[in-house]
Amino acid sequence: MVHFIRMMTSLQKACLFVLILATLVMSGSSIYLFIQNEAQARTIATLTREHAAALADTASITNLLLQERELASSTISELGERLSLTSEELDEIENDLRREKNRNEDFEDQISDLAGTVGVLDKLSKTDEELLQKYSRTYFLNENFRPLKLSRIADRYVFAGRKNQYFHGDALHYLTDLLDDAGKAGHEIKIISAFRSFEEQVDLKGQFTQVYGSGANAFSADQGYSEHQLGTTVDIADTATAATSLSFKDTTAYAWLKANAHKYGFILSYPEGNTFYIYEPWHWRFVGIDLASDLRRQGKTFYDLDQRELDEYLVKIFD
Repeated sequence: MVHFIRMMTSLQKACLFVLILATLVMSGSSIYLFIQNEAQARTIATLTREHAAALADTASITNLLLQERELASSTISELGERLSLTSEELDEIENDLRREKNRNEDFEDQISDLAGTVGVLDKLSKTDEELLQKYSRTYFLNENFRPLKLSRIADRYVFAGRKNQYFHGDALHYLTDLLDDAGKAGHEIKIISAFRSFEEQVDLKGQFTQVYGSGANAFSADQGYSEHQLGTTVDIADTATAATSLSFKDTTAYAWLKANAHKYGFILSYPEGNTFYIYEPWHWRFVGIDLASDLRRQGKTFYDLDQRELDEYLVKIFD
């Protein structure tokens, strides 16, 4: 082989070298490619295993998620049913609560009505039931009757020389307010007579009868029929008239009383045209502000109303 190489020419040697070199390069390339192919094969195998494992994990996770979704759907459905049931129960509870509230309100109304009734009965028990009775020749006032409360009227409201005068205690301030306000308006009005007992009325009627005979019946009540016995009636006049005189009707003081007395609960018992006694502009009776105001508004007198209508005002006569 060595001898053969020696015998070759330089060109041949060069070609042989190139051939050997090419062979070595090809062999090296083949080996490299083989190694690379083996590495690629291993990589592919690894990736294939990893892919298969990933697919298996994905399938497992997917299956698990499907199971959890199914469980969640079941839970949601169950919760929906429970919520629906709870809503129905809540509605029922609210209805029960509403019914109980209504019942409680009804009880409160009944209690309030009962308390109001008790209050009314208590007020009536403390109020003379006779105060709004029509006594002038209609009802008889018992000889033993005296108002539950009587208070002395201060001397400044009474004409000088008169004995002590008394008025119903619960109505006295209405009387004094009326006289005070009349004075502020320029009308000095004073009291001639107020409360008279049954016995005093007997004496007074006897005196009038001696002087006027049967004519006294036109202006003086028999005992038991006088409004003065109630303790809520006064005979009054201005200081110029100073008497139970028909001339009082022509005074500015009387005009003021006609326009304002109802504001204090007073009415004129015997106006012009009444069927009981002569026109008495001096005779004023306390019946409470509500009744006095209603009578004025309706253009009626006390004796125009039925007794049942009058009795409805008794509970608030001093309000």
